[in-house]
Amino acid sequence: MSMNHTTVWANCLSRIKRQIPPQSFKTWFEPIRPVRLENNALTIQVPNKIYYEWLEDHFVEVMKSSLRKELGEQARLEYQIPRSNGHKKEASKSSNTEDPLTLTKPENIQNPFVIPGIQKMEVDPQLNPKYTFDTYIEGDCNQLARSAGLAVAKKPGITPFNPLFIFGNVGLGKTHLAQAIGHEVLQRFPNKLVLYVSTSKFTNQVIESIKNNATTDLVNFYQAIDVLIIDDIQFLARRKKTQEIFFNIFNQLHQNKKQLVLTSDRPPKDLQDIEERLISRFKWGLSADLGVPDFETRMAILESKMMREGVQVPEDVIEFISYNIKENIRELEGVLISLIAQSSLNQRNIDLELAGEVIENFVSNIHKEITVDYIQNLVAEHFKIPVEHLKSKTRKRQIVIARQLSMYLAKKMTNQSLKAIGDTFGGRDHSTVIHAIKTVRDMMDTDPAFKETLEELSKKITLSMRSNLM
Repeated sequence: MSMNHTTVWANCLSRIKRQIPPQSFKTWFEPIRPVRLENNALTIQVPNKIYYEWLEDHFVEVMKSSLRKELGEQARLEYQIPRSNGHKKEASKSSNTEDPLTLTKPENIQNPFVIPGIQKMEVDPQLNPKYTFDTYIEGDCNQLARSAGLAVAKKPGITPFNPLFIFGNVGLGKTHLAQAIGHEVLQRFPNKLVLYVSTSKFTNQVIESIKNNATTDLVNFYQAIDVLIIDDIQFLARRKKTQEIFFNIFNQLHQNKKQLVLTSDRPPKDLQDIEERLISRFKWGLSADLGVPDFETRMAILESKMMREGVQVPEDVIEFISYNIKENIRELEGVLISLIAQSSLNQRNIDLELAGEVIENFVSNIHKEITVDYIQNLVAEHFKIPVEHLKSKTRKRQIVIARQLSMYLAKKMTNQSLKAIGDTFGGRDHSTVIHAIKTVRDMMDTDPAFKETLEELSKKITLSMRSNLM
């Protein structure tokens, strides 16, 4: 019995709905509309490019699996995205691309492990087109890593940064920076072989090569790569055979002045259950830390995302998101995407109320109450000083100003007594707090820059207070 596009997609949705959370289904799948079915290719219309990218990044496997159960193994999924003027455009990518480096059976490998010299290798670099230096926002948190990455891309294998070991917590942009290096190398040196691969995928390849007595071919294949990017190298832990094979690949590449770029969630010295000889080699080049982005960098990241996607979000909403999502760039962008999706799905304006509802799904510790400790942390972050300095006895001018500002805001924004406020600043008495408040008021009248700083801090606290009302 022949089926039309509406029936096929309805059946797919029925399967998908059973495999993902209800909120995710409502947000990402209910707005999708089937368009046509031709030659085992189902075309679906998504509201915008953000939807397309989110589906590809998070739900592509469940979508492909559901569609194949309807149309068979040759099924293809294609996207249609409305233009702002009402016309449609086809997405440049469909979800039937087989990963040429995923090992299943040797005869199914699109790019077999070719012994170097016998024939020219064609390697899909496995790079996400979104992850370039143009889209990587620089801030104090990543300046060293970004600069080193760009230096490596200009002279791969020649700089002292080999390997370049990029580390940091989840969601801080390690994969983005590593792949940006790959893109830059290909742009500057089109003939170089660049490959990005996760440690988990590499491990699976090792397992398959052992099963098929093809470990020599595997090693030969990787030794032909000019720039090898390995993501999440910490997952080599307790995988002795994989470590042994990677050790041989690493040595050969490094000896031949080929570039290695490694990422990890911790520095080399903190890696567990990895051979010391490998950890030693990880330290040969440069280890670059990715820190948590400050408020200004978080704002810049969101504004860049908006510009790329061609969407408009009010500035106070961007500030609100940047203020409440601090530790994870991935979550930061996820909030923005969810906000736009909720607005499109529910026909609501993007405002602080909607932003508050979306953020509640991402963080559980939005401040329920403005406390003196909270104000101290906010001011310390603004002045880029440890919060302990506000409670110390130091009389350095910058710290004194920050301390007095904190006391002023604590009195203005909380119900604490002068004595209680003084106690939280290293046991100072109430007269010190009174003096601080008077000093701040005087400076507001005479120093425009100081007044602007105070207003900015007050605005951040006000944004947080609004979140408590949502």
